[in-house]
Amino acid sequence: MTEKTPTSRRNFLKGSLAAGGALAAAPALAAGDPLITEVQPWANQLGAGVDVAPYGMPSKYEAHVRRRDVPWLTADPVSSVNFTPLHELDGVITPNGLCFERHHGGTADIDPAKYRLMINGLVEKEMVFTLQDLKRFPRENRAYFLECAANSGMEWRGAQLNGCQFTHGMIHNVIYTGVSLKTILEQAGVKTNGKWILPEGADASAMTRSIPIEKALDDCLVAFAMNGEALRPEQGYPVRLVVPGWEGNMWVKWLRRIEVGDMPWHHREETSKYTDLMENGKARRFTWEMDAKSVITNPSPQAPITHGKGQTIITGVAWSGRGTIKEVHVTTDGGRNWRQARIDGPSWNKSMHRFYYEFDWDGSPLLLQSRAVDSTGYVQPTKNELRAVRGENSIYHNNGIQTWYVNEKGEAENVEIS
Repeated sequence: MTEKTPTSRRNFLKGSLAAGGALAAAPALAAGDPLITEVQPWANQLGAGVDVAPYGMPSKYEAHVRRRDVPWLTADPVSSVNFTPLHELDGVITPNGLCFERHHGGTADIDPAKYRLMINGLVEKEMVFTLQDLKRFPRENRAYFLECAANSGMEWRGAQLNGCQFTHGMIHNVIYTGVSLKTILEQAGVKTNGKWILPEGADASAMTRSIPIEKALDDCLVAFAMNGEALRPEQGYPVRLVVPGWEGNMWVKWLRRIEVGDMPWHHREETSKYTDLMENGKARRFTWEMDAKSVITNPSPQAPITHGKGQTIITGVAWSGRGTIKEVHVTTDGGRNWRQARIDGPSWNKSMHRFYYEFDWDGSPLLLQSRAVDSTGYVQPTKNELRAVRGENSIYHNNGIQTWYVNEKGEAENVEIS
């Protein structure tokens, strides 16, 4: 059963009144609080000058907010992955320094003056562009999520990793600046039998993926900036491909070449990896779009409830590779009762959405879940619903509903009840 959020005006007022009561008692507490009654060091001495940190950094008190890896997940830290700390973030934009990394051959170190992008294959005119050439085309700014196909991949056979950073952190949401791929391909002139493109990375792994021409001419970007600054090296500096709504491995980083062909290439990364092995031993191929998905980021195992009973904020993120997020539902009792969460902030196409659900926690154990509904009407499935169709062999495209158990102390852990 789904109800409109009980964070109704009446409940909100109830919470506000409770908060007001606390505020009314505050002066008595403040009288004995040296942080209020005594002058603190930061108030009686000068701080750092304007040029001490010419490229700004977060406060030293936020040093724990960082990407983290799971060493045993991969055989080598060069061809590996780390994870976005979703539980430490709010809003919808991921800071550049916290965007998860996935490399197949380490981060390429490319001098922008020596950067070249080649267009070849079934085109009227093979072309080579410098970075400055690309920046002379009309630019576009768009916000998109990028999710690795293996995000939540360890959870197919049950709860494994204790924290949303590790279960769902192979995703980030960034505003990209770049040039429409359609504009660039039009310069070269795609021949009538050009049906596919093969973007190739300049890194040591020479990452390639086959992409149908319809997608290439629809909404793909050749991007050189993220959140207003040049791409970070680990995100493909100086140029990467942006493939909105599709799995992250297709967003080829350090983009050096785009070949136009008449059929898919079936290279290594689209045969040995990034296919979905089904229960009967056959594999799905070309499962590009990322289905609607959501996760509660707070509270979660790395972000327990520390304030005790009372007004409590549940928040999380939701996204869909097929459009926007229409609704997010939240349950505190393992799916017996669902209530509609409040989506706040921009609702951009194929971009991350932020949701909140405020309630009065009575201190009893919780089974927290969220369920996204996208603009096509698709409803995020339970894990059992997903397994009934896909089996348990795959590590890719797991968008099943996540459960956190919260005990009386507010401590949370990864569990499965579906």
